[in-house]
Amino acid sequence: MIKVYDNGSGIPSDILENIFVPFFTSKATGSGIGLSLCKQIMLLHKGRIIVKSIEGEGSVFSLVF
Repeated sequence: MIKVYDNGSGIPSDILENIFVPFFTSKATGSGIGLSLCKQIMLLHKGRIIVKSIEGEGSVFSLVF
């Protein structure tokens, strides 16, 4: 397992459920393919990507192999 932590503003719960959807973005610019591509790569290698986020505290992305 690889965990990536940040101490940013976190991901709002209403957005969190969509972050792995292709072409979804909450930004004015960007294509929204980054996290969906990461998830597909992990699935193809029989792994998982899990995110936990708390607004105001940050996020943790876990890559499980």
